[in-house]
Amino acid sequence: MSTPESNKTEGAAQPAENGNGSGNGKAAKRRRLMLLAIGFFVIVGAVYGGYHYWESLRYAYTDDAYVQGNLVQVTPQVGGTVTAIDADDTQLVKSGQPLVQLDGADTHVALQQAEALLAQAVRQVRVSFANNGTLAAQVAVRQTDVSVAQANVAKAQDALRRRQELAGTGAVGAEELRQAQIALQSAQAALTTAQAGVKAAQEQLAASEALTAGTVIANNPSVKLAAAKLREAYLAYERTTIPAPVSGVVARRTVQLGQRVAPGQPLMWVVPLNDVWIDANLKEALLRDVRIGQKATVTADTYGGSFTYTGHVVGLSAGTGAAFSLLPAQNATGNWIKVVQRLPVRVALDPKQVASHPLRVGMSTEVTIDISDHKGPLVMDEPPTKPAARTDIYAADWQKADALVNAIIAANAGSKR
Repeated sequence: MSTPESNKTEGAAQPAENGNGSGNGKAAKRRRLMLLAIGFFVIVGAVYGGYHYWESLRYAYTDDAYVQGNLVQVTPQVGGTVTAIDADDTQLVKSGQPLVQLDGADTHVALQQAEALLAQAVRQVRVSFANNGTLAAQVAVRQTDVSVAQANVAKAQDALRRRQELAGTGAVGAEELRQAQIALQSAQAALTTAQAGVKAAQEQLAASEALTAGTVIANNPSVKLAAAKLREAYLAYERTTIPAPVSGVVARRTVQLGQRVAPGQPLMWVVPLNDVWIDANLKEALLRDVRIGQKATVTADTYGGSFTYTGHVVGLSAGTGAAFSLLPAQNATGNWIKVVQRLPVRVALDPKQVASHPLRVGMSTEVTIDISDHKGPLVMDEPPTKPAARTDIYAADWQKADALVNAIIAANAGSKR
């Protein structure tokens, strides 16, 4: 027979048993969820790891990549004092546009002197050509004198012969015979003098012709020397205006007004931003499958993932950055520690993409190279067929100098050129 106390005890035991069963079920459920989560993350991790492993077999990636370009120094070819600065940092300039002006007073005076010297040389050569004709005429006159003197000698000899024949008969006196002898001696002396005159005239003609033989005024040595000095003076004068070697953006201007500059001194830089490339510094282990011509994609930090450049590998550097450093590493020591080296790989970009999304030299980028194509060479097997960079802005100065020389020669040469 149950008592009220026993009923209470049984009633209390039943809820306790129900509570333990419910707790065990929740714990088992949590374990299942945890196992499912672990399994999910393991699968995701395996897929992620497999994907990246596959990516590592097909692509070479680095974020150690930077924009590079030509940093063209602007330097004077002649010394002088700066009188004007026509471009400043961040400004766009065109090839041939004046950037810096130097005081040209001294070079202008030197140019005027060279012009006068060339004109003087041309006129002196003209005189030499004219002297040739005069001296040739003098030679002809002297030869005529010789002919006359020879005739006089023959006449005097004949007169003396006839008088000598008559002297035996007494028809000619001794005095007349002596006068005939004196006349012959005088004629012979005159002939000798005439012959000496011919020789002297011929020597003068030869000396004059030696200055002009085989030449015209334009290619006479004296004229060519004066013309060369004029070209030199003209170029020095023109070079007081310092032009932009290429089109680009001005950077690092250091020149100031009134500054005295020397030839070769850097005044500023011009960076052609339409001709930039990427130097991707890849680890040694990634270079095994890199080939020239492989396609690459580039993202710049300045644009983030909003724009991707396309390009291709154009070459691998001949050495690592450490090999060309100012103080190369000395590995032949007892404290040597191996450091993985990086080699610059040049990636050319699409010019149209660079024009629409400009880059600046030194910007950080991320480069991914598709290394699945192994058809390209490891190194270039042929030399380049065109220059890497070229400017023709200085050719015009030489052409203008030639035009000035020709004009001065024409103005002073007369009809004989």
